[in-house]
Amino acid sequence: MPKAPFVISQTRARHLWIAAQKLDSVAPFGDGPEATRAAIAHLGYVQIDTINVIERCHHHILWSRIPDYRRADLRQVQSADKSVFEYWTHALSYVPTTHLPYFIRAMKQYRETPSRWFGSVTPDEVKKMLKRLKTEGPLSIRDIGDEALVDKNHPWASRKPSKPVLEMMFYQGFVTVGARQGMLKTYDLMARHFEALPKPASHRQILTYKLDRALRSQCIVSLDSICHRDAPSKAGVKELIDSRLRRKLLVPVTVEGAEKAPHWVEPATLDTSPSEPPTLVHILSPFDPLIIQRKRLKLFFGYDHLFEAYLPAEKRKLGYFALPVLMGDRVVAVLDLKTDRQAGKLLVQKETWLEDVGAEGRVAVDEALGRFERFQFGD
Repeated sequence: MPKAPFVISQTRARHLWIAAQKLDSVAPFGDGPEATRAAIAHLGYVQIDTINVIERCHHHILWSRIPDYRRADLRQVQSADKSVFEYWTHALSYVPTTHLPYFIRAMKQYRETPSRWFGSVTPDEVKKMLKRLKTEGPLSIRDIGDEALVDKNHPWASRKPSKPVLEMMFYQGFVTVGARQGMLKTYDLMARHFEALPKPASHRQILTYKLDRALRSQCIVSLDSICHRDAPSKAGVKELIDSRLRRKLLVPVTVEGAEKAPHWVEPATLDTSPSEPPTLVHILSPFDPLIIQRKRLKLFFGYDHLFEAYLPAEKRKLGYFALPVLMGDRVVAVLDLKTDRQAGKLLVQKETWLEDVGAEGRVAVDEALGRFERFQFGD
């Protein structure tokens, strides 16, 4: 009979995940552009989002792990060093350029089966845009001013016909985002930006990449956490997990309180003694890798985060853009924050305390808010 899975307490599971996310130590990646590159490489991706009531989430996620983070560091690694690029993971994200081979097959699939999201973009329009980019060099939407505007057919659409053309070409791998100023993207030909494109990874190599990425950044993994918003990969990833179990490269574990959800770790994880509990206070983005997988967050932390930006104000419980406060290994509060850029202040729209942290805990959260405010108005 097979051995029963090793039981890991919910507390230790949280500690292992927080450590894998590098939220248990100060400046784990150092500082400067190399720290930004290293952080994205370790996490596997950093999500990009358009909401900017506070600093956008890609900068926020990096700052949470790099206290001396500067926005120019991300511009450096994207546009000058070219060690990260933008593409779709579970959402639009920054990804290490060394991982580009694992996305080329998806790009080719978009060429063979264009997404209906881009409406009636024609092959002729793509050819014309390719020719224009070759002739004029990298272009942003603002650079294209010689076209007739159209009516929007969706709130997120553009009146410029060139926008869906460029976006479709982005997903198809014809162009990449060579530079970004806020949410304004400058597109360049993929082959020109990277000079040489790598060979696409095989299907099995892609599955291996997804499993290894999760093990590195999550430590304890489940099929859902490995394949977040990627259900088609589950069957192949499960086969890969079974193969590693047979070779004793993975060990099945049960997270206390979640006996019906299979989890796995690498054997070395069970050989290490439990570390000291984390003590740092972080104000996290709702798109942070620790927060974005809501089911896993509730399982490990007993906290069910609500993202309510798209709900009417009267139906919100936590606020428009609520940020979880991680104190050590507990989510102790949720703060709905807004940046008043004209006044140079961070405004607390609403605060929801999930537990009593005492006077010292309140001081620690206030200090974290001060650091967060300085980040909002820093370089």
